[in-house]
Amino acid sequence: MMPTLPTYIILGFIFFTLFVLVTCVRIVPQAQIFVIERLGSYLRSWNTGVHFLVPMIDRVANRVSLKEKVLDFPPQPVITKDNVTMNIDTVVFCQVTDAKLYTYGVEQPINAIDKLTATTLRNIIGSLKLDDTLASRDQINQRITMVLDEATDKWGIKVNRVELKNLQPPHNVLEDMQKLVYADRERRKIETLAEARRMKIETLAEARRRKQVLLAEGEKSAKILRAEGESEAIRMLNEAAPNDKVLVLKSFEAFIRAADGKSNKLIIPSQIQSIASMTATVSEILKSTDNTDSNSSDTSKNS
Repeated sequence: MMPTLPTYIILGFIFFTLFVLVTCVRIVPQAQIFVIERLGSYLRSWNTGVHFLVPMIDRVANRVSLKEKVLDFPPQPVITKDNVTMNIDTVVFCQVTDAKLYTYGVEQPINAIDKLTATTLRNIIGSLKLDDTLASRDQINQRITMVLDEATDKWGIKVNRVELKNLQPPHNVLEDMQKLVYADRERRKIETLAEARRMKIETLAEARRRKQVLLAEGEKSAKILRAEGESEAIRMLNEAAPNDKVLVLKSFEAFIRAADGKSNKLIIPSQIQSIASMTATVSEILKSTDNTDSNSSDTSKNS
């Protein structure tokens, strides 16, 4: 018959087993990495899951979270290129990508990022004037992000972006800026009113000009219509009761048409005959006048 172990030995073995399970078994949660050291040297990095730690030999050196960190740093006094001191606070969004480098790369990584952000911000703002600083926040954010991301690679940290949370110029500078804004707004208001007044004057002048043009064109059309009406009335009156002048004119037209044809006989109206005799008489008078002038000139030569 086998001898039975004392109860206290059994209980001690149970407690020892529970102690080993508690102290040696590690469960790594989601989005975390455990950095393990063996006898003071880096051994491995544990990802999510259940792991066994050798007691008295291995230890968890660091528990690193892989979640993105939001680092809100206090305002930093910086001086612009035109010697204006302003307070700027920044927000850095970063994430651990290498637990080993994060553990052994730098002492107090968050504090290191804070100091690096402040110095980078002073260097960038020191090369810009106040107006450029206020107007180019996106460019400043990108430049700081590039510098921090490059510097923190050896620390196992990835800087995703940097935002300038608040820019606080001095109070007197703010007052001057507000005065400039009000003055510029008033100037644009005056220019807008002047432009509206000018356009109104030009519109009224153009309307008057068009009105005068329309009145002149209407008067011209009325005169033309009046003249055409009078001419038509005279023509109709002459056709209804022609006078001597109309008859003489028509006789001339008939004579011209007859002379232009190929007929051998011409019928000359009495009015044309009288006109022809009158023309002959005038021609004879002109000829006699020419002869008299020539005789007088010969007499003067002879004398």
